[in-house]
Amino acid sequence: MSTSRTVICLLRNDLRLHDNELFHWAQQNADYIVPLYCFDPRHYVGTYNYNLPKTGPFRLRFLLESIRDLRDKLLTKGSNLVVRRGKPEEVVASLIQQLGSVSSVAFHEEVTSEELNVEKKVKEVCAQMKVNVHTCWGATLYHRDDLPFSHISRLPDVYTQFRKAVESESLVRPLFLTPEMLNPLPPGLQEGVIPTAEDLHQTEPVEDPRSAFSCSGGESQALARLKHYFWDTNAVATYKETRNGLIGLDYSTKFSPWLAAGCISPGYIYHQIKQYERERTANQSTYWVIFELLWRDYFRFVAMKYGNRLFQSKGLQDKSVPWKKDMKLFDAWKEGRTGVPFVDANMRELAMTGFMSNRGRQNVASFLTKDLGLDWRMGAEWFEYLLIDHDVCSNYGNWLYSAGIGNDPRENRKFNMIKQALDYDTNGDYVRRWVPELQSIRGGDVHTPWTLSSAALSHAQVCLGETYPTPIVVAPEWSRHVNKKPSGAGPSQRGKKGPSHTPKQHRDRGVDFYFSRSKFL
Repeated sequence: MSTSRTVICLLRNDLRLHDNELFHWAQQNADYIVPLYCFDPRHYVGTYNYNLPKTGPFRLRFLLESIRDLRDKLLTKGSNLVVRRGKPEEVVASLIQQLGSVSSVAFHEEVTSEELNVEKKVKEVCAQMKVNVHTCWGATLYHRDDLPFSHISRLPDVYTQFRKAVESESLVRPLFLTPEMLNPLPPGLQEGVIPTAEDLHQTEPVEDPRSAFSCSGGESQALARLKHYFWDTNAVATYKETRNGLIGLDYSTKFSPWLAAGCISPGYIYHQIKQYERERTANQSTYWVIFELLWRDYFRFVAMKYGNRLFQSKGLQDKSVPWKKDMKLFDAWKEGRTGVPFVDANMRELAMTGFMSNRGRQNVASFLTKDLGLDWRMGAEWFEYLLIDHDVCSNYGNWLYSAGIGNDPRENRKFNMIKQALDYDTNGDYVRRWVPELQSIRGGDVHTPWTLSSAALSHAQVCLGETYPTPIVVAPEWSRHVNKKPSGAGPSQRGKKGPSHTPKQHRDRGVDFYFSRSKFL
């Protein structure tokens, strides 16, 4: 038995060197460090309820880019990333046996059942093999031990109460410094080959030039994105005005894919915001980035509090709703064939790029649960499959909101698809971008083709039911907004900023999902 100490750092959703407690701790407690990433076969099977693919092509590509970037960064620090295909508990057991010098296995703790099950099995393996386990917490802006609640069961069920409590009573911890160098791998340990998408039985996605997220995975790209959005363009200073946009890269921070993979830490974003506020400007927009990071925290702590209720049909409120499981309606929704252009445009963007705006997500979720009455878990699992930035807590937490069975102080919240479309895509530029069958319908008329005359449809070369579907549902409240559409002529109603601009009447809404008093948004 070697007298040297080896620490295995089991990496999952923490693919970075900056602000990473694992590396900080391992460097102080080991002679050799094994940064380990396992391609767990359980991530590449079907989802729990509807057997949809669990990891889609866009997120897998982003993950593979992030893994390659982390390996490159570790090599500059005198280390390397060890990659294996297999269940983490089995890979860890094999490495402990192979190396004979492992003193500890370290990992960041997660909060949902599948991830917790992996942790349980890794701990069991380590106990059997007489190896210590060291765990860290690094997924949230505020550390769970710093929350101003005596126990997670005391977490408020309303976001605003949570936010006010942590903002007034908790502090964001300082960052862990990026290590100058790391102790090396144990001699003779093979790094392992990073698999291809094909190896994992997935296809390589086709790049779509219309994508609102054309970035690559990895810590290097994440830090470059922040530099661009904060320091190079000052886009962060107008974030609150533009964040409800639909077209282009810079209407929002786009940090979420890197946050989900752990390529950037929420603490790093926070401290950069504070520096920006000191050196450039502090306003509602700079605060709003922190406000959104707090939402992300909240959903994770809600998942800690409620456990598997996050995934159950009745949700957090234990409310029985007669959800439909109509696969024809679901297929129309997921394929962007509902006949409601604003919904279809968003769903096609998701299918073609793996990304959808926050505004779009709220609308298509409301449409599925409230207009179609379909099981919210169908939508949640479809998002899990396709989203580049899928975060289990945020995704399922938001879907529970949409379904009216989550942490929501209001009943019967429902989005009005036509009002939303006219508010946020006034001239229909976004719809025409993703629904080219309707590109000859000018202005806001594109949002309600079923209300147009036969002559107007014929002129636009649209034949409902043939070239574009008739709507699978028409909600009665939509009619109130049909006659409020702008004409098809002239420049954008939004002025110079075009389709990414948020209409003035909506700038101070906050999270519309949460704060609006209107029954129909």
